[in-house]
Amino acid sequence: MRIKCWGARGSICVSGNQYTRYGGDTTCFEIQANSGEIVIIDAGTGIRRLGKHLVQREIKTCYLLLTHTHWDHIIGLPFFHPLFHENTTVHIQDRTFAGLTTKNVIDQVMCMPFFPVELKDYNANIRFDSSLNNRFSIGSLDIETIPTSHSQNSMGYRFTENGKTFVFLTDNELGYTHSQGKRIEEYIDFSTNADVLFHDTEYTDDEYLNKTGWGHSCLSDVLDLSARASVGQLGLIHINQDRTDDQVDAMVAQCRRFFNDHHLSTSCYAVSTDFEIFL
Repeated sequence: MRIKCWGARGSICVSGNQYTRYGGDTTCFEIQANSGEIVIIDAGTGIRRLGKHLVQREIKTCYLLLTHTHWDHIIGLPFFHPLFHENTTVHIQDRTFAGLTTKNVIDQVMCMPFFPVELKDYNANIRFDSSLNNRFSIGSLDIETIPTSHSQNSMGYRFTENGKTFVFLTDNELGYTHSQGKRIEEYIDFSTNADVLFHDTEYTDDEYLNKTGWGHSCLSDVLDLSARASVGQLGLIHINQDRTDDQVDAMVAQCRRFFNDHHLSTSCYAVSTDFEIFL
């Protein structure tokens, strides 16, 4: 599988010279299966650029999975260029968020006075698919899900293809169990032996002292999970909106010291816009 980041920023998009290395767009990731299918995780502001690339590549079908529907994870959907093309089919995962279906959520956001274009006005064939839940397959990708410790109905994903595994856990607070959250042991099991784990690292340990219960993890908790799950690579995502490039580098350096001090072979990096990896 090919994994590409189109946005890894958390909460709100940012701009400025201090954010150029890691980028300012909010969460959006593209996974291309070896069988060719395009799977998108979240529709943050990064999905705008992704959509333009999909049109240029003449991709006619794609699948959109959502971790949850907070603003920073869906705000880019109205600007997703494939929606304007009538010869394109977009499969959107259909499930509930605080009692609302995915379509209900999008319809409430994409309407006056919030936005001038409604979902029904786009030209693409938009299909809401309830089969894209629990455990399912898209092409050669086998996909498992787990509730994350964040908001009601938030979800993480584990992708497996040809013996390689990629785990995606954003907006997941390991240090505090929200109403639907799982025990840390369950997140360890879900991530065990993953070739690559991308995990929410919104806060430093010091910041987290005043942010407990806010729905995001601190660095030490993520490092503990990674070590206990024996992951091959750890990618830091949901980068805090105020975190400068140099501050992100400092967090990565802390991670690498941790793995080195514990004699672990896990590699670590912060996931930047346009970062790409093949498994």
